[in-house]
Amino acid sequence: MTKLELKHDLREITDDHLIEDLRRVATAFSDSILRQRAYKEHGNFGVTTVIRRFGSWNSAIRLAGLDVTVERNIDDTELMENLRRVWELMGHQPKYGEMSPPASRYNISTYERRFGSWRKALEQFVQYAEDQSINLVERSATLEQTSTRGSRKVDLAMRFKVLKRDGYRCVVCGASPAISPGVELHVDHIIPYSRGGESSVTNLQTLGSNCNQGKSNRD
Repeated sequence: MTKLELKHDLREITDDHLIEDLRRVATAFSDSILRQRAYKEHGNFGVTTVIRRFGSWNSAIRLAGLDVTVERNIDDTELMENLRRVWELMGHQPKYGEMSPPASRYNISTYERRFGSWRKALEQFVQYAEDQSINLVERSATLEQTSTRGSRKVDLAMRFKVLKRDGYRCVVCGASPAISPGVELHVDHIIPYSRGGESSVTNLQTLGSNCNQGKSNRD
C-alpha cells in the first residue's frame, strides 16, 4: 500500500516537533542511528524539511541526541541541498574550486564519488531543482504578480522559477551546465535595476556568464 503523503504548513512546524519526530522513528527501530531512508518511510515530515531547518541531516541528528552516520551514508537529498545552499551563497552556479568548506559542507570529491563526476552531479542537480521548484513556487505563489523593486537581490524561489522557465539554458546562446559543465548560469534583469527595472519574474532572464558580461558592457 502506498504511504499517504500529508502536506504540512512549514510555518507551524517547530524545531521541537522535528526533533521529537526523529527520536520517535529512531525509537521505533530501537536504533541510535537514524538513516534518511528510514525517516522517508516512517517520518511525519520530509527529509528535505529537516535538512533545510537545521542545515544538514547530521546537525539534526546531533540535536536529537542520536549517533551521526559516516559520510558514505549521506543521502543524495542532502548533497543536493548542500549544492543548493552553495549556489545561493555564491549567487551563481558553483565552480569546481568553490565546493569546499566552509562554503560547502562536503568536498567536491564527495560528489565525484557519488555521481561519477562533477558534471554528472550538476546534471543530477538540474533534475533535482526541476522537481523541487514546484514546492519553491508554491511557497511564493504570488511571485509573478508581486514586484520586489525594493530589493535588487533575487531570492532563491524566484531564481529557480526563472531557471526552470528558461530550461536551465542561456536565453542568448543556449549554453547549459548539463551539456558543458564549465558554463555558469546567472539570473539577470532584462531592464537593468539601475534603470528602474523590477526584480520580478517577467523582468528576469537566464544568461550564461559570457553573455551576461557582454550585456553588462552594453548597458
